[in-house]
Amino acid sequence: MADTDNVLDQAAEWLGAGKGVALATVIGTWGSSPRPVGSQLAVDDKGAFVGSVSGGCIEGAVVGEAMAAINDGKTRILDFGVTDEQAWEVGLACGGDIRIFVEQAGDRADLERLSKDQPVCAITNLADGKRGYVTPDSDSGDLPLDGDIISQARAALRDDKSGVIEHDGDELFIQVFNPPLRLFVVGAVHIAQALGPMARIAGFDVTVADPRGSFATGDRFPDTTLSTEWPDDALIEFAPDARSAIVTLTHDPKLDDPALEVALKSGAFYIGSLGSRRTHAARLERLAEAGFSSTDMARIQGPIGLDLGAKSPAEIAVSILAEIVAQKHGKLAAE
Repeated sequence: MADTDNVLDQAAEWLGAGKGVALATVIGTWGSSPRPVGSQLAVDDKGAFVGSVSGGCIEGAVVGEAMAAINDGKTRILDFGVTDEQAWEVGLACGGDIRIFVEQAGDRADLERLSKDQPVCAITNLADGKRGYVTPDSDSGDLPLDGDIISQARAALRDDKSGVIEHDGDELFIQVFNPPLRLFVVGAVHIAQALGPMARIAGFDVTVADPRGSFATGDRFPDTTLSTEWPDDALIEFAPDARSAIVTLTHDPKLDDPALEVALKSGAFYIGSLGSRRTHAARLERLAEAGFSSTDMARIQGPIGLDLGAKSPAEIAVSILAEIVAQKHGKLAAE
């Protein structure tokens, strides 16, 4: 769960209890900023708050402005400079500037939607606080959204990148609310041992499935979700979605093929399989016999990974993760 989900859940709970609530959101940063764009802080009418917009540098001032927003219902845009000394206190090498949007929160259903119905973008007009919503296949809300705004919002969803855009003289803040990135790996092999930690650093929750219990152990895969079920059963339970990548590494058709059949029926944004061109050609023949079309099978990256000349398990893992990231940002299709 993202940090903002916890903030929104608490804000919704406060609203449900009849409290006044305001939200403060980082909409822009320059230089070294303690918190990224999209970070949020929620404040109730007694001054209690959750979340952070600066790691502690300016929270006191923001809470005061948020309580004022609760009282008068007006939106605010705040600009702060973080000095080098303040930055040092929260672990940064130098200071920077932070821009924050403060608004009264009045609709519990909207907060719960952003927290639960992900992926979704909230597009806010910073002049009047009107808001629209964009998902991968729909749009709604009080703010009129044309095709250009919707396209930019969906690109922001894809790239996990919140930010301000200008449209017809207005400043619009596009805020991304995405579920976690997830990676499902079939085969607790050496490549998986290198791929897992790399993927976690890149922001993925990692699951490794291998029915060979001596392979899928906590000693070999610390801090990793492990499954010793058959990979296809484990993948069904995993329930891959548009934020999921799936990798098969065993070379064993008994393990890889059933998992690929589940993967191809899912919305996973990336599917890749280890093996030579000959191995992959034979794999595609088996999948075709199982009823999958050429369009279906074209989703499988095989041989897996970008062509980096990789040889060792760690180098192959780098090539796989690089290909996953490229696919996530729409770069593979552009080639």
